[in-house]
Amino acid sequence: MQKRSLLIPLILFVIFVVSSCSRQKVLSKKQSEWLQQQDTITAAIYPYHPPYQLINSRGEVDGIFTEYLELLEKKIGYTFKKNYYDTWPGLMNAVKKEEVDIIIEMNPTDIRKSYLDFYAQLFESPHVIVTRKDVFYGAKISDFYDRIIVLPKDYAIYENLKQKYPKLNFAIEKDEITSLEQLNSGKYDAYIGPKAVINYLIKTKNLNNLKIDGETDFIYNSGIAVFKKNKMLSRIISKATKSVSREEKQDIVDNWLFNVVTPFYQKTKFWIVFSITALALLLTILLTNRYLKFKIKQKTKELRIAKENAEESDRLKTSFIRNISHEIRTPMNGIIGFSEFLDNPDLTDSERQEYARIIINSGKQLMSIIEDILEISKLRSKQVKVNIEKTNLIVLLKALFSIFEIKAKEKNIELYLENGLPDDQNLVLIDKSKLNKIVSNLLDNAIKFTNEGYVKVYYKIENNHIIISIEDTGIGINPKDQENIFRSFSQSEKEISKNYGGLGLGLTLAKENVALIGGQIRFKSEKGKGTTFTITLPHNPIESNIIKTSTNSEEKSPEQEKQIVLIAEDGEVNFLFLKTVLIKMQDYDFVIHRAKNGKEAVDLCMDNSNIDLVLMDIKMPIMDGYDATKHIKKIRPELPVIAQTAYSTEEDIQKALDAGCDDFISKPVDRKILKPILKKYFLLKKRQYNR
Repeated sequence: MQKRSLLIPLILFVIFVVSSCSRQKVLSKKQSEWLQQQDTITAAIYPYHPPYQLINSRGEVDGIFTEYLELLEKKIGYTFKKNYYDTWPGLMNAVKKEEVDIIIEMNPTDIRKSYLDFYAQLFESPHVIVTRKDVFYGAKISDFYDRIIVLPKDYAIYENLKQKYPKLNFAIEKDEITSLEQLNSGKYDAYIGPKAVINYLIKTKNLNNLKIDGETDFIYNSGIAVFKKNKMLSRIISKATKSVSREEKQDIVDNWLFNVVTPFYQKTKFWIVFSITALALLLTILLTNRYLKFKIKQKTKELRIAKENAEESDRLKTSFIRNISHEIRTPMNGIIGFSEFLDNPDLTDSERQEYARIIINSGKQLMSIIEDILEISKLRSKQVKVNIEKTNLIVLLKALFSIFEIKAKEKNIELYLENGLPDDQNLVLIDKSKLNKIVSNLLDNAIKFTNEGYVKVYYKIENNHIIISIEDTGIGINPKDQENIFRSFSQSEKEISKNYGGLGLGLTLAKENVALIGGQIRFKSEKGKGTTFTITLPHNPIESNIIKTSTNSEEKSPEQEKQIVLIAEDGEVNFLFLKTVLIKMQDYDFVIHRAKNGKEAVDLCMDNSNIDLVLMDIKMPIMDGYDATKHIKKIRPELPVIAQTAYSTEEDIQKALDAGCDDFISKPVDRKILKPILKKYFLLKKRQYNR
């Protein structure tokens, strides 16, 4: 065992030395510096000459010279810019104009040697005479004086044949494959080209009617060509090609021409690699075995704990689901039961008003439950995005105060709002919607668990942070429950839900929304004396531009004239509700049109230029609200379009705004929210008209 331990470091040292030697620099310092100063060195590539250059089945350029060029790039540490040409004449035209620096594969001729240096002529392949299998004209070039020989345009063989055999008759095609296909079809009599290329194309292109009749004195000895005038680049390519070992060169050639090679198991290199690999594998197995034993032991413990937690979580979630059923049925009972009572013709006006109030409150309670369930689901699945916008903190908190003040009075407790915020610091950049949800949940909890005393909201700026505190004199939190108070499906929430109603998700939603907008939430509580929750949020102030409220009568109420509104709504009940809300709205005299789908809405807006505003449902047949809005905005870009839909998440709102909607109101439509929106756009239109 000790000998084995000494052998492994020795082998690793040998590998390091060998690899270090293999990374010896090919170029001099001056040549390397010159190379790195060049923005681009362009290499011309014609990938239609297999097996030297070709496009493989994956659509990639491949072949002998492609692999050879990659090897040269590794050796000199530079990557050439590749220019690919569809035709050889196109490449030759670029060479004549000196638009490239290197030609990756070119056969030398006397003319080309006058201005190009050639390197890396990997091997020689004789030019052969190709004819069809059903004919035999001879095995020598002189036998074809009265025949037509087809050749690709601008190939070196054409220049060499024309010089040595002026009596030959030639036909020119655009490339080698086309030439061989035309020969195969019987259009021409013969073709002369490199043997390696001919064999490759006959085999891969199914040119089964062709055969090789004889070899010529011409040799295809293609190589990498560099302009003579670029002496530094020529020297670099010369040194790089000389650094390629015979084994490296032979490996590339063998890979494509299928020459007979020495079996791998007879090579010394194989046994060295095999021995190192075997030792490394043995060592890996031993170490892996020890590591796996440790991990199995660790995982077994973790799985046991996870199983216990999962069983507890499953039990609590089952209880939570039962609680959802109960909480949903409670408001539904009020909605359905008192809706049936409304059919009684003997009801007094006061009874009818009371039943209607109960139905409305039950509906709002049901909506609150559904929104909490949807929000916790989205938070758990990481589908919630932060939407930063300009927010007036004072306005937001005062609006919440006015809403919850009614709930506080119903329980005979006081609700205080203390502002520690200067007027010039009230405008901030924050996610308004999430801040509203956070404070709403905390206020709702504070009022719910306070039976006497007060609930106080205090806010200020401290150390570049927004501090919002919600203090109550309620029941407080048991010390044993304080650690898990923010966890959903916890035992403490189950007990709270049982005794006080609701789903017990308020604190979980508040905590996760606070974390989303980069803040922190903490609390202090004493059983029977009350609780104080404190939210700390980043303060991103913006300059406050205080605008005086206009006293113009135009701002006080909308113009007393008919307002033409289009309601795009496929649901009968929803349309009737919206229509009733608009008709009963004071200070307005509405003319209402209806479209039952998006296409009807577009047609009505196109035909009726007097429509002042559109209330657009999103989910409709034939054409949805998104597409309808886009079409309407193309026809009448100034026409206000208000989305009204049950899709009320932040993503849905943003999608509606992106489609061109000017504003958004969620279903069920709240008259208190709808009226200010209508007033905003009617006043805006009036100002534009008065200009």
